[in-house]
Amino acid sequence: MTDKTGKTLVRRTAWPVSSSRPVVTPLQASVVYASASPDALDQIYEGAAPGYSYAREAHPNADVLATKIDAMEGTGGGFITGSGMAAITAMAMALLKSGDHVVGGNQLYGRSMRMMAEELPRLGVETGLADPTDAASFAAAIRPNTRVVLLEVVSNPTLRVSDVAGIAAICRERGILLAIDNTFTTPRGFQPYDHGADIVLHSVTKLLAGHSDATLGYVSAREPDHRAAMLGTAVTLGLTPSPFDCWLAERGLYSFELRYDRAEANAGALADALAEMPGVRRVLYPTRPDHPDHNRAVALLGARGGNMVSFEIDGGRAAANRLVKAAGQIPFAPTLGDIGTILSHPATSSHRALTSERRAELGMSEGFFRVSVGVEESGTLIEEFATAVASAMG
Repeated sequence: MTDKTGKTLVRRTAWPVSSSRPVVTPLQASVVYASASPDALDQIYEGAAPGYSYAREAHPNADVLATKIDAMEGTGGGFITGSGMAAITAMAMALLKSGDHVVGGNQLYGRSMRMMAEELPRLGVETGLADPTDAASFAAAIRPNTRVVLLEVVSNPTLRVSDVAGIAAICRERGILLAIDNTFTTPRGFQPYDHGADIVLHSVTKLLAGHSDATLGYVSAREPDHRAAMLGTAVTLGLTPSPFDCWLAERGLYSFELRYDRAEANAGALADALAEMPGVRRVLYPTRPDHPDHNRAVALLGARGGNMVSFEIDGGRAAANRLVKAAGQIPFAPTLGDIGTILSHPATSSHRALTSERRAELGMSEGFFRVSVGVEESGTLIEEFATAVASAMG
């Protein structure tokens, strides 16, 4: 089809030239980028000139977002993936091979646990789990062929605090890579590279993006060779982030510190209030004096308890059902990090693949809940939970 001047409408219109620039990062949805010549394309691929060729390999919105997270983590060269699990997949597939061994914390995110239990062994990678609160447990789990240790600073969902210093020392002594999933703690609460991490991972979907409308991951490495290997694997496997999701996540980052600080203050207040409610058997929040890892939490995190609270009520599944129904204004959903508070039940979501006996060993009963606390007015939030807990006990 042509226009009235006879020009074809199939050709793309050149981007308007402007002496000003947009305040908001433009969204570039293009899958491909045209080059001036084969020589120019060579220069792009060889890194001699800046530019893009194909969005599976890189695109501007992902690079803008990665640069911002790099700055938060105090590093360079991180890249964005299509999800948090895609970031972990890029790390595992790039740095592990058949016959290698990886040790993970025994309370990793549910899908990370499944990767350890099912996917990596299927590919010939040996796996093991150890108690992240006990460096000696990790030392005992390490084998001569251990290549990587995967750790969460604060575990999901029981909020145990890892012995990062002890485990990092063991990894350093034995030449093992330490990969830290910093999703829960975020760069606002913890700086993994300052504590011996070799690789840092995020589910950007959660607190960094913050609005439950973008699915993304991030991974960076201390050593350029590891970064290059992971990026190459991510490109080959197609672990590509959406430009639109990157654009949304960048917008979320502008309010990240405000959201995090408000949610953290709310979480501390909610934890204290829950602890006083009849029927609540226990409350887990890292900076509370009754937390089992309180001293380590203070040493690692200072006053940064984060936005996650877990608690357990009496009455089992029946009481759990009543609580969720009574908390109707709070979404019951298997995620975290939204600007609003979200309630989840690990036994039926993140850790449903575990046997009830295994969940019991880890402290996740049918009455166990995890709360991702948002930025609502704290008094309203406490009142909603008080009503829900009372209904559960009724």
